[in-house]
Amino acid sequence: MTEPRGESGLTLAERAFPLRGRTVVVAVGGGIAAYKAVELVRLLTKADARVRVVMTPRASEFVGPLTFQALSGQAVMTDLFDLTQESEIGHIQVADRADLVIVAPATANLIARMAAGMADCPVTAVVLASRAPVLVAPSMNVNMWQNPLTQANVRRLVDVAGVRVVGPDAGFLACRWTGPGRLAEPADIVEAAAHVLTPRDLSGRRVVVTAGPTYEPVDPVRFVGNRSSGRMGYAVARAAARRGADVQLVSGPTGLDAPLGVERVQVESARAMAAATTGAAAGADAIVMAAAVADFRPKDAAGHKLKKRAAGAAPTIELAVNPDILAELGAARSGGATRAVLVGFAAETENVVAEARAKLTAKRCDLVVANDVSQPDAGFSVDTNRVVLVEAGGERELPLMSKDEVAHAILDRVVELLGS
Repeated sequence: MTEPRGESGLTLAERAFPLRGRTVVVAVGGGIAAYKAVELVRLLTKADARVRVVMTPRASEFVGPLTFQALSGQAVMTDLFDLTQESEIGHIQVADRADLVIVAPATANLIARMAAGMADCPVTAVVLASRAPVLVAPSMNVNMWQNPLTQANVRRLVDVAGVRVVGPDAGFLACRWTGPGRLAEPADIVEAAAHVLTPRDLSGRRVVVTAGPTYEPVDPVRFVGNRSSGRMGYAVARAAARRGADVQLVSGPTGLDAPLGVERVQVESARAMAAATTGAAAGADAIVMAAAVADFRPKDAAGHKLKKRAAGAAPTIELAVNPDILAELGAARSGGATRAVLVGFAAETENVVAEARAKLTAKRCDLVVANDVSQPDAGFSVDTNRVVLVEAGGERELPLMSKDEVAHAILDRVVELLGS
């Protein structure tokens, strides 16, 4: 069965994995951070992109072209005046076939030459000749980065040529200075590339996402929690950011890094998540409640570690009811206030759709995402999910797919609801 395409004309897989099958030109500048471009090429290839590498003459003094050729499986362009490389005007062919050009590292000198419209090396010639979007990852000494001339050159690239910029990061630099100037991590450059290639149908929208478990303390050592890894909520936050939204992620304890471009607020308990989510929800266009919030907490957490009694008897722990964040958000939608699209999740082990439909009504949601967490390929701590989208007008069952694809399916419906 052919997968339906959204308004962008792309399938869920094409939106979830925007680099797959795309031609990405990695343009390597002559700085010490050129060694990181090796990992960038590896990650792009791993993401199933077709990678072509072009290098400035100085870049090959830091990393040999053979390294990039071995990783990309393609010849590397290093010289505009090489008869073999330019026998068919190679730099124009590379520029024409590109879906995206990534300049990494972009040194101060290279940025200045690009801003001046020069085409005196393979990198500047490809950038000038290409009609594809350009992503620039600066890397240089902190003083060079902060110099007003460099900042003006970057602004010219952004304002005049529509170039996107990722980084630079701050930290200890090769020149022994500390501050902004480090090349962004290769994984962040790849994520920024995904942002560039994803249709931005949520631009100008504020989206709040909750993710992960909550931990309710029993004593300073122990807690009551659940098995949620946070992967589904983080996938939603990442997908919304790629689609142009201003995203705030309220996250319980997880081992996950915050997605690029997402503001993360980290909390631990259900009451802390309730306070953070209520604050973030003000003025939001959509709220996606993917967190697995504990229904109960120990009423009185011990101030010291509980000891095993001599007789071996377990202590009695009295539970109190936690706030129902989703219900409170649903109740707040009554009246004449602006209504954010509200999405709930129902992680169940039986009667999955029926429980989700009951939650839809009781919590006044627009949409509830239901899944059977007892399934080994669709529960916690896995990268796939099988869900049913439940709303007042019916249900839509999705096949097993990656959580990134599920995230985009949810957001497709959010976009439709925002436009209705």
